[in-house]
Amino acid sequence: QVQLVESGGGLVQAGGSLRLSCAASGGTFSTYTMAWFRQAPGKEREFVSGITWSGNTDYVESVKGRFTISVDNAKDTEYLQMNDLKPEDTAVYYCAVDTARRRLVVRAPIVYDYWGQGTQVTVSS
Repeated sequence: QVQLVESGGGLVQAGGSLRLSCAASGGTFSTYTMAWFRQAPGKEREFVSGITWSGNTDYVESVKGRFTISVDNAKDTEYLQMNDLKPEDTAVYYCAVDTARRRLVVRAPIVYDYWGQGTQVTVSS
């Protein structure tokens, strides 16, 4: 059974940085796509970033140049380095795993098989 546990959220001022971590267990993560989504109050869950087993990445336009996704395969851990945070980045952030061996990242939440419990990120102005 795949389990995902996020950490690293918190309260930060605008312009600050946070690094989210997602520790995975119970699967062969070197062959999966791992991604980050977020959901703000009253809004739908939104794709933020993803990385395939081969290292292809994708970012939503609003975070390009500010966020960086990475994976440490030795630790089965996914990271999201978030710099220059803005109040509109405030949301619960979820990590997710797509177990299909895809060439490119898929943004649709429906293809992701496993989800973490979420970690709150709050950016004050």
